[in-house]
Amino acid sequence: MTAFDFSIADADSILSPGLVIFQQALEYNLDEMIRESGDPDRLRPHCKTHKMAAVIRMQLARGITKHKCATFAEAEMLAQCGITDILLAYHLVGPNIRRAVEFCTAFDSVELLVIADHEHPVRLLSAAFEKAGRTVGVLLDLDSGQHRTGIPPGDDALALYRLIDGSRGLTAQGIHLYDGQNHQRALADRHQAAYACWGLADGFRTRLETESLPVRRIVAGGTGTFPIYAGIDDPVLECSPGTNTFFDAGYAELFPDLRYVPALRILTRVISRPSADTLTLDLGYKACASDPELGKRLEFPALEHADVILQNEEHLVLKTPEAARFQPGDALLAIPGHACPTSALHKEVQVIDPQGRVYDTWTVSARDRRLSI
Repeated sequence: MTAFDFSIADADSILSPGLVIFQQALEYNLDEMIRESGDPDRLRPHCKTHKMAAVIRMQLARGITKHKCATFAEAEMLAQCGITDILLAYHLVGPNIRRAVEFCTAFDSVELLVIADHEHPVRLLSAAFEKAGRTVGVLLDLDSGQHRTGIPPGDDALALYRLIDGSRGLTAQGIHLYDGQNHQRALADRHQAAYACWGLADGFRTRLETESLPVRRIVAGGTGTFPIYAGIDDPVLECSPGTNTFFDAGYAELFPDLRYVPALRILTRVISRPSADTLTLDLGYKACASDPELGKRLEFPALEHADVILQNEEHLVLKTPEAARFQPGDALLAIPGHACPTSALHKEVQVIDPQGRVYDTWTVSARDRRLSI
């Protein structure tokens, strides 16, 4: 794997706590996604990790034209970047059904795909799009075993797919298969689990086609299983990497076989040394994802031994035998344990060039729930 220099020559120009992206590491991750997939046309990366138009433009320049998102703000950002094939992989209920029509009206060159696992929203979606004289593609969300959303393959799923296919304003587009429960550290175990999930989708696809129902695509995978699905040769399979774009400390620990580099980091500063073996940083949970447990929330590459012992809204306390090396004002880089919600906590990021200097500022374009629709 390529070695990268994560030093910043002009750190004094960056407010803390502040997000930074190392350009070379990000480019490497994007190229690694393409290498693993074998063809950018097989990719449908999720933009929830970064929510940044600048990253979308980098992907588009590499030939990645199909994208996945979780919010209408992200979908709008994608459309504004010129993406015309967008999967909104979140179940539409309430006002979001109307927003889907508004989105398709505002961006009529975009093919919008959505997901569904229940007949009630399907009927509402059909009525809304029929009334508007428009059509939207629908993927059946298959439960692969996570039991978060989705419907198990079987008679009920078949009946729902028939309903989608026969509803005005809708076109049955295929299957959505997310296997976020597959966190097996051992690659062989993860292979076995992912192939079992693929077997659910593949078997259900066969049943649908036996009933003369179209399956135009199967969108499958997540961060840890993306390379496994990328190794499956199937013309309708679209591989959906997630956190691979930025990567993070959590997935680096969980999936040691993945060849990605944490490109997103947080610049933080020492604000106090309350004791001989503690440092207090300006890195509270308003600046980093707090869903990992406290000890796995952040990693500090410059500190060989450091334990997070306390975090509040604006403070983080580290216990480390290296505390004496630091004075208030000294800067450190932290790798977030979970990159996706960390990005959403910041309005902008500073981009670091190969010489270690800030060369651009990128807006986290879709961090809000609503842009204009």
